[in-house]
Amino acid sequence: MKRWLSALLGLMLALPLYAGELAERLKGPNHVLLMRHAYAPGVGDPPGYSLEKCESQRILNDEGKQQSVRIGQWLRAQGVAKADVYASIWCRCRQTAERLALGPITIEPSLASFFDTPEQAAAQNKRLQDFVAVSLKSKGDRALILVTHHVNIREFMGKDIGSGDMVLARVNAQGKVLEYKIYPSP
Repeated sequence: MKRWLSALLGLMLALPLYAGELAERLKGPNHVLLMRHAYAPGVGDPPGYSLEKCESQRILNDEGKQQSVRIGQWLRAQGVAKADVYASIWCRCRQTAERLALGPITIEPSLASFFDTPEQAAAQNKRLQDFVAVSLKSKGDRALILVTHHVNIREFMGKDIGSGDMVLARVNAQGKVLEYKIYPSP
């Protein structure tokens, strides 16, 4: 029991150092945090959906809404205090970004899903890389947080992630991923 408590205390003491690492990297000029939108049941969008009508799209359910709030709380606990937050035009991404409560949300076209048009993957990824490269140059010490879709993240870094999961990516001057670390949704 004593050994277990000692290990737990050691872990708790190490957490602030680990927690600050994410915020410190995001203050720098070569890290971006990509996030897959929170849980929205289903796959793809219903036939005939409209980007202007949330009720026609796959949107967050109560679990996804709560997950978004927890992610925002977790990011603040990691020391992320100032952020430029961008989201895909899809309602589930906007809903996620808003519930993070890290500041105003800006819709960014390079974060839009190409799930229905997979032939657009390379071109959309190039637009995303260009956006990241330009945004990192002008963000100052604010975190750059991008809320998007699994297809965009897979094309950007080469791996699928779960709903609400985050990817801290170190990128080069052209916005291409050099290395990354996945943070599972809290």
